Amino acid sequence: MTNETDIIKKRYDRIAPYFDKIESMMEKMMLGDLRASIWEKVTGEKILEAGVGTGKNFPYYPAKSINAIDFSPAMIKQAELKRHQIGVVVELSIMDVQLLDFPDNHFDSIITTFLFCSVPGPKQGLLELKRVCKPGGEILLLEHVLSSNRFAAAMMHLLNPVTVRLVGANINRETVKTIQSCGFSKVEVLPESTHFVRLK
Repeated sequence: MTNETDIIKKRYDRIAPYFDKIESMMEKMMLGDLRASIWEKVTGEKILEAGVGTGKNFPYYPAKSINAIDFSPAMIKQAELKRHQIGVVVELSIMDVQLLDFPDNHFDSIITTFLFCSVPGPKQGLLELKRVCKPGGEILLLEHVLSSNRFAAAMMHLLNPVTVRLVGANINRETVKTIQSCGFSKVEVLPESTHFVRLK
């Protein structure tokens, strides 16, 4: 696990300076709107964004202080630059979602956007989020998931080794099944998109 995490981390460190440009077209066509939609659902005072990356969600943050983490130092460096440019209030930390340095029952809301496609141990990461989320709090996920269309799913399986090799992202994970194995009291796939999952 540790070795695989280090490999993926190095891939994200390598592409961090170019990451926003690589995904700029997808952000304009679809991802930006999805980010805005999920951030509208975030409630509570103590909020964690796990997998902050380069800070693509900063424009959608509510007007409150937020903790944000990423396991890639180079991604955090890009997020620090963006934090200064935008003027958003966020405490950035280098931290692996698979081993969080927060106490139990700490956050009212936790949000991830396109994180668990790149986590080597997604179940371990989900259990860590569950641990640090307060009773009555919620976890909101916006994730790449395996298509329900058989042809599209076959193509995703075919292309997955390439995307993992290039950027460390798995595009064919069955994330909802992994979530359901973690013992959450409520798992809700929100109707506006199968990308959205709300956990309690």
